Amino acid sequence: MVTARRALVASATAPAQIAAAELRGCYDWVAVEEAELIIALGGDGYMLQTLHAILERRGDPVPVFGMNLGTVGFLMNDWHRDGLEARLERTKPFKVTPLTMTARTMGGETFVRPAINEVSLLRETRQTAKLEVTLNDRVVLPELACDGILAATPAGSTAYNLSANGPILPLGSALIALTPISAFRPRRWRGAILPEKARIGITVLEPAKRPVSAVADQREVRDVARVDIAIDRSRELTLLFDPEHALDDRITMEQFIA
Repeated sequence: MVTARRALVASATAPAQIAAAELRGCYDWVAVEEAELIIALGGDGYMLQTLHAILERRGDPVPVFGMNLGTVGFLMNDWHRDGLEARLERTKPFKVTPLTMTARTMGGETFVRPAINEVSLLRETRQTAKLEVTLNDRVVLPELACDGILAATPAGSTAYNLSANGPILPLGSALIALTPISAFRPRRWRGAILPEKARIGITVLEPAKRPVSAVADQREVRDVARVDIAIDRSRELTLLFDPEHALDDRITMEQFIA
């Protein structure tokens, strides 16, 4: 990775911009379009933004090494200006496979969006959402009354999914978490852990009376009638980490935090 052509990107925050100015004077950089490796400065939100930009590029996705200039930095390495060459030589790659959301609106429009963390469906008004859930074209929940529902990847299982009391999925587990958000009926359904080949379909019941929006990471589609969700193996992404960062271990240890 040391000899790879590298591009530098940074969030608009002051700490990230200051760090970027320091790095630009220490190393050689190329344009993002020419890069074989991207260095991203910011927080987890900026990392997601960077990964989405990579998915929108033509050609094979390039790996990303992030350094935390944000708040949590779960997907980032520690920020250090010096020693970047040596760090890149020792990095450990982690594969992240996004979901694909296909959302059809009440008006007949269709939107296809990738999601690295999760796809979530949320009620738009005070009315409870009513959803029919299918798995591989088989109805498994004829009517779920709730605030919403989400499907999370292992990389995203410690984000919104965990806040909704969903399970933490080990990185590389090839699983999807399907988690209800404030489910009212059926009361005892707490979600499901599905194999990565699962095809999830969610139909909005009474969509005019109980409108629902669908969000793929940070990109929203309003007034949806149906949403289909599946893993897209053809768009696999690579995150690079310092060996001591151990993202897989951090995800596992989240299960023991009180």
